[in-house]
Amino acid sequence: MDDILIRNATAILPGENRAEGKSCSIAVKDGCIRAILPADASLPAAETIDARGGLLTPGLVNAHTHAYMTGMRCWADDLSFDDWLFGRVMPKEDALTPQDAYWFSLLACLEMLSGGVTAFLDMHMFPGAAPRAVLKSGMRAVISRGLSGGGDDVAGGQRRLREAKEEFEQFGGEDRLRFMLAPHAPYTCSEDYLREIAQEAQKLGLGIHTHLSETQNEVESTLQQYGCTPIALFDRCGLLSERTVAAHCVHLTEADMDLLAARGVSVAANPASNLKLANGFSPVPELLKKGVNVCLGTDSAASNNSLSILRELALVTLIHKGRTGDPRCVTAREGFHMATAAGSRALGLPGGEITVGAAADLALFDTNIPGLVPLGDPVAALSYAGSSLRARTVLVGGEVVWADGRSTKVDMKEVFFEARAACARLGM
Repeated sequence: MDDILIRNATAILPGENRAEGKSCSIAVKDGCIRAILPADASLPAAETIDARGGLLTPGLVNAHTHAYMTGMRCWADDLSFDDWLFGRVMPKEDALTPQDAYWFSLLACLEMLSGGVTAFLDMHMFPGAAPRAVLKSGMRAVISRGLSGGGDDVAGGQRRLREAKEEFEQFGGEDRLRFMLAPHAPYTCSEDYLREIAQEAQKLGLGIHTHLSETQNEVESTLQQYGCTPIALFDRCGLLSERTVAAHCVHLTEADMDLLAARGVSVAANPASNLKLANGFSPVPELLKKGVNVCLGTDSAASNNSLSILRELALVTLIHKGRTGDPRCVTAREGFHMATAAGSRALGLPGGEITVGAAADLALFDTNIPGLVPLGDPVAALSYAGSSLRARTVLVGGEVVWADGRSTKVDMKEVFFEARAACARLGM
């Protein structure tokens, strides 16, 4: 007997050349997809989910965010990057408690699940808060403690690196958690500290998660200080490899893009955040042409202000058409791949496609809404008309963690209450 049978689904399946919507049923057993069957299949299962009127997709992946910052949503808006980060966000971060970070991270998990996200890559500054929130929610995540230091802050850098290693030791055995080391950015880490992080990552067998070439100021200051671009600096320090996820990558030279491709780095494009902070556009079409694995991130709710990967999917498939004048630039299917399989690959996680043997990380969206009738091409519908979609059901590892639009594992009212109370106390 199967654990779960999802019947009468319109599912986005990988085709020979492109993803296609197909009517089918999905049998789930032991956390994986056991079979893809005809839509009207009727097999014994512990639980049957009627997917009629819904669109079944692989779980979406948020490849760059800061879950603990969700409490800063709609609080620091219409500001330059420097005013936003140094004038508003960092001072408020200093006032947060670890418990605040836990509730805000759990709130972020709920928001992501509501949008069909089953896994995310998080950079945080409160050890233990994000892992506890992820485990409570039932999601998957790759956790990385943000690292800054060296120069005038050697002791602080060592403390943060120690916290990252201790967090990995404490939670590294959890099935739904993985870890990376996260040098924050070239402007917050000295070169010696970057080299030390690279050595520790190699020793521990961990990947790297970072911000790179996000602003023009960052690139210019790195050129002035080190005589090279941020991408070249991180390569010089041994931080670029196929296990590196570099967020943003907005201001890139041709040599930067060639280096990212040669090293196998995954780039997490964050179109909404980059637009809102007026930082520019990651050159996604150019990166794709060079064979770079491009995935999608939301950045934090403080700079987005949403954690919707469907919104990022809409933006990434629209803005580059306008930027280049080419309507075939970043197609709906390329965007869908970024939001699913490319994100899973970047994070080193299972899933990303609905295939037999894959992890049963799945999202079922209700398409019986005015804005999606008629549905037409399901992949195009997700990309160009799906921003308002909410997940009806979400499975992670074959476990139903979201049903009928609500968490099956978390008291959502408690999370809302605690998050609002923390915001009131913090003056947000």
